Amino acid sequence: MADEIRAEMVANVWKVVAGVGDTVAEGDTLVILESMKMEIPVLAESDGTVDQLAVNEGDVVNEGDLIAVIN
Repeated sequence: MADEIRAEMVANVWKVVAGVGDTVAEGDTLVILESMKMEIPVLAESDGTVDQLAVNEGDVVNEGDLIAVIN
């Protein structure tokens, strides 16, 4: 079952760490968001493979926006 990773707040995508096809473990950093000069890592919630990255560096995400899908 695919695991959708969604933004928890409005923020800028500062850095994309993982790529499509990468194998990730629970707790690995996928993307780093920036909000109010703070860096917020977005972590994988399960082990698997990154099937989709829905953001690029410089994008703005809103609360609930899809960031990645891990399968």
